[in-house]
Amino acid sequence: MAGIWNKLSGNEAAMVVDNMTTGDDSAFKFLELTRTQRLYGFGICLVAGFGLSLLGAIFFVLGQVPIFAVLYVVGIVCSLVGTGFLLGFKRQAKMMWDPVRRYAAAVFLLCIALTFVFAFAISIDVLVIVFAICTYLAYAWYSLSYIPYARDLAKRLWPF
Repeated sequence: MAGIWNKLSGNEAAMVVDNMTTGDDSAFKFLELTRTQRLYGFGICLVAGFGLSLLGAIFFVLGQVPIFAVLYVVGIVCSLVGTGFLLGFKRQAKMMWDPVRRYAAAVFLLCIALTFVFAFAISIDVLVIVFAICTYLAYAWYSLSYIPYARDLAKRLWPF
């Protein structure tokens, strides 16, 4: 495990973050957001997404599965929008379909759709939870693809 961390020096990690938050094709030219404002936007979306997902979990405990599905998915999508503040929305949309993350992105979007289908059209609560968990796992795997060596570390830490 230490080998993975040693492969990326502190300067390289800083360059990765700097490259993610700067770029000519940024969606923020017309908004004129600074790097700091984009980092705040990312943080706010991340916290808001977590809060919405947590609120959805409370509604699930109360037996309101459709409200859970909406809040949970909106929370995860809000977190995904937060990464758009770092990369730029156009660049992120293009990068979603890069070979390294295309399957995770496809599974993520499919699980979102199936969460809604089983929450509203078919009304099977157990499958809503199954696909909500799958949505989270697909989003986590998708997100790890942006961090150098993170997927390798996750594979090593996975107990199965």
